[in-house]
Amino acid sequence: MPRIQEIEEPGNDPILTDVYAKEREVFGFVLNTTKIQAHRPGIMKAAKALSMAVEKSGLLPPQLLALVYLRVALINGCPF
Repeated sequence: MPRIQEIEEPGNDPILTDVYAKEREVFGFVLNTTKIQAHRPGIMKAAKALSMAVEKSGLLPPQLLALVYLRVALINGCPF
């Protein structure tokens, strides 16, 4: 059980609605970190933009980036 209550549905917030829809499309569900970050949509949007900028920068080859994501998931006990 998380210490911070997760926001299961985005309500009327357009930022959350967009992010939740994209995650459901990509993963089939909304990530727990997103449900926690949803308490501060502006910060969540900025954090996701930073992640996307790193991913799209091309500084890391796609295979290495995938390994980084996998390693971080394992460290955090995530089932990816």
